[in-house]
Amino acid sequence: MKIDVANEFYTYPAGRFPEDGAHNGERFREEYLVPRIKQILESGSSEELTIDIDGVRSFGSSFLEESFAGLIRYGIFPKDVVRRIIRIRCTKPHLFFFRDMIVALIDEARVEVHTQLAS
Repeated sequence: MKIDVANEFYTYPAGRFPEDGAHNGERFREEYLVPRIKQILESGSSEELTIDIDGVRSFGSSFLEESFAGLIRYGIFPKDVVRRIIRIRCTKPHLFFFRDMIVALIDEARVEVHTQLAS
């Protein structure tokens, strides 16, 4: 399974929340990442979700944090599931920084205490 961020979402995704603009991290997480990860998990397959960032011109850091770390921070999926399923496809050197940032954000994400208590 694959998400081509530039073609399916936007070439300049930025912002954390809807009030930050239409192409924000919360929307990407809830409308693109969550449904596809759930689909993979429900199928019971060992399929991966490839996030192709090659066509993107730039990312806002808040977009990346909300989209990817938010999967873990809000307790939507455990970190080990996110690490196992998501793969970042990036062949353009000017985007390697963003690829590495996504991986680091996932690795460093922690479930928020108030999110755990609400569950």
